[in-house]
Amino acid sequence: MAESHTDAQSADLQKLAEAVGRGMYERDHCAQAHGIELLEIAPGYSRMSMTVRQDMVNGHDIGHGGMTFTLADTAFAYACNAANEVTVAAGCSITFPAPAKLGDLLTAECREVHKRGRSGVYDVTVTSQDGTVVGLFRGQSARLAGSVIPVPGASHA
Repeated sequence: MAESHTDAQSADLQKLAEAVGRGMYERDHCAQAHGIELLEIAPGYSRMSMTVRQDMVNGHDIGHGGMTFTLADTAFAYACNAANEVTVAAGCSITFPAPAKLGDLLTAECREVHKRGRSGVYDVTVTSQDGTVVGLFRGQSARLAGSVIPVPGASHA
């Protein structure tokens, strides 16, 4: 059952998610190097994009599955950290229903499926610009101690 929040609480959670997204992206050299852009973030949700470049195409002249995985895994990371709780992958899997191609604009949309205690499950769908599904990713998260970005008013030792 989803938690119920007032409009003010929801707005505060959204502002926090956006601040976390900005803070993570500033330090996310992998995403930056691969041209992955954060399009949208909300509690338990993210949407990110990446264009398949020449250096992302494999020996079969299609998008390397590892690059599709990287985009999906990045969307997963942003969605599960949006509450400002340090969270990492505990496991994940991906299926490639169709190949990505050179020049495709891929979009990964991640949604929280289940979260309880320190664990969560997230699904990511990666599509090309024409809506073709090129990746179906499921990630299991594990929450660690700490915050992703500094919490205003908290003391730092």
